[in-house]
Amino acid sequence: MMTFLSDIGRFINMIKSMFSRPENFKMYWKEFMHQCTEIGIGSLGIVVIISVFIGAVSAVQTAYQLTSPLIPPETIPQIVRDTVILEFAPTLVCIVLAGVIGSKIAGELGNMRVSEQIDALEIMGINTKAYLVAPKILASLVMIPMLIVLAAVLGIWGGRLASTASGILDATTYDRGLIMNFIPYNVFFALCKAYTFAFFISSIPAFFGYHVKGGALEIGRASTKSVVVTCITILFADYVLSALLLQL
Repeated sequence: MMTFLSDIGRFINMIKSMFSRPENFKMYWKEFMHQCTEIGIGSLGIVVIISVFIGAVSAVQTAYQLTSPLIPPETIPQIVRDTVILEFAPTLVCIVLAGVIGSKIAGELGNMRVSEQIDALEIMGINTKAYLVAPKILASLVMIPMLIVLAAVLGIWGGRLASTASGILDATTYDRGLIMNFIPYNVFFALCKAYTFAFFISSIPAFFGYHVKGGALEIGRASTKSVVVTCITILFADYVLSALLLQL
């Protein structure tokens, strides 16, 4: 319990230490753009593949369960749309990104800590928390919500593709069902989850990687632990946000 409270205190201290005036704004901006490329472009392929197949599987399984002739066929795209926007796109994709992005961040910072690169930067008078951690968190807050929006669009399109290809629905019926009973608040809720999860995906692995002690074995352990803790935090935050923002 004391270790848990100590880690929370060090995590908060790390976040507070990030807020300082940049020693060289051009250097910070270059690092921010580099992280945007690494996080956004580097994760684009896996997000596209997962999103399309999530939507396709959702459409097929929803059609399999709704076999009653009393249920209109437009219900299938409505269910696919809402499940993709509310849960699959923000939560499932972010859990995958926690493994892809989180392990990379923890490994990168852990390697810099073990090889004493962080110590060398501090000797040069650079705020390493602001220079190494802040650009990763800011880049995640910019790029991950964009990936979530793309995942939602591709998930809905994947459902349309699967429905028309397997003969479940025709394209006109699917498109008509998409716009029926649409609640714009669901998009706002998904973006709230996206920004919250983006912060966890970048900050928690950065904390574990930044505070690594030991050698290569400890870097691997820190990467694994950061992914596990991030996934648990995302699931807990998912429940809390749903309970707070989806009160009927």
